[in-house]
Amino acid sequence: MRSKLIVGSVIGIVTIMVVIFAINFYNLLNSPKLIDFNPQVSNRALPIPNLLAPFKTDGNTSEYEIIVQAGTTNFIGDMQTPTMGYNGSFLGPVIKVNRGEEIRMHVNNELQVETSVHWHGLEVEGASDGGPHQVLSAGLLWEPVFTINQPASTLWFHPHVIGTTATQVYYGLAGLIIVEDENSKSLNLPNDYGVNDIPLIIQDRSFNKDGSFKYNDNMMDGVVGDYILVNGAITPYLDVKQTKMRFRILNGANASNFTLRLNDEDHFHQIASDGGLLERALLSRSLFISPGERAEIIVDFSKYKKGDVVKLTSDNDLVMTFRVGSEIIDNTVIPDVLATIEKLDVNQVTAVKTIELDGMGHMVSLNGLQFDMHRIDDNVSLGAVEIWDITSLRSMMMSSPGHPFHIHGTQFQVLSRNGNEPRENEKGWKDTVFVRSGETVRIIVQFKYKGIFMYHCHILEHEEAGMMGQLKVE
Repeated sequence: MRSKLIVGSVIGIVTIMVVIFAINFYNLLNSPKLIDFNPQVSNRALPIPNLLAPFKTDGNTSEYEIIVQAGTTNFIGDMQTPTMGYNGSFLGPVIKVNRGEEIRMHVNNELQVETSVHWHGLEVEGASDGGPHQVLSAGLLWEPVFTINQPASTLWFHPHVIGTTATQVYYGLAGLIIVEDENSKSLNLPNDYGVNDIPLIIQDRSFNKDGSFKYNDNMMDGVVGDYILVNGAITPYLDVKQTKMRFRILNGANASNFTLRLNDEDHFHQIASDGGLLERALLSRSLFISPGERAEIIVDFSKYKKGDVVKLTSDNDLVMTFRVGSEIIDNTVIPDVLATIEKLDVNQVTAVKTIELDGMGHMVSLNGLQFDMHRIDDNVSLGAVEIWDITSLRSMMMSSPGHPFHIHGTQFQVLSRNGNEPRENEKGWKDTVFVRSGETVRIIVQFKYKGIFMYHCHILEHEEAGMMGQLKVE
């Protein structure tokens, strides 16, 4: 009997693999020819997203309008690509807020389909989180109100609607939130937005011959594009002075990981992770960043001379180019101490839980189940501190190196990887952590706000296929 079961399982697995191969081969044969474009040529300046000004403010309360809209955007030649954006045709503005400030958002959905706006990394009540329970139908208005109560950080916002999250992000719906606090303002870091403080939203996209996006779900490990975009431009350039430059990096891709390096292998300093400043700047030659994660780095261009060209790469692919200009007076510093991070107390832990991420493509699960909007997977007491052991199960059919795991409405701290100390740049606040295949990452997390919150793989195609659960805090 046992041998029959084994044979049956093997036949089943082989059948699934054959079906997947056949579907992918069919898609390849029937896909329009991709555009012949050389991404190694940086012939477009890096677009800098606008800072969104509040339309009303009275000192401690600011109100913002966000319009979710469709449009067209030029990426290649003179072709126009159908896209989506916030207050524009692709991506969105940067919203800069202060700790302690009350924020009132007025979100207008001018799309012909429903959407939502999830404040990724923001600690808020479940009703303001913008997840799949706060869906905004076409033509309607959503007006969440929340108070910023977390350290200075780089967060972001994007759709989170069951069934269309991946495509809406792919078509352009993403924007950044910058939180400032008294500590960050006192450090004399580069902080002149658009001058020496620059956002880099890194994504990848493929294009059909007519210039439209080619969204091809390969049913394996999410959608991976042929060309790297930064702030909506393919491998752009940025003119910089001989000064320290701060870059707020978001991996806004659907599924791709990036390992960022300067082409001359020079060092840079990482000063922040998802949830804010690290305690000390870390000198590094590379930065691994998975979908949903953010990092802030400082590159010191004073060591270069005028006319030098420095390239930012990822696994030998060009991401963007820096063109070094003249010397200037630079009064900014990288201080010895950036922040004091209060560690969550393991003695206060009330539960230790296991999260298992399994599968690939449309055959995924979290703790053996696929997501169900009508099922609460976990109940948590308000204020509880818990330890979660998150494991990415090995799969013979999984080609990606692992899963980025995200929890809504809170920030957490990484305790260990397979029982070992986490990397130095993971010892700050996080809301997304990459779990390699066969690895267990232990985190400690506190739930400070009431409501229903999602937790899931941030490969968007995995999330939509069901690698997601929901918890209720009350």
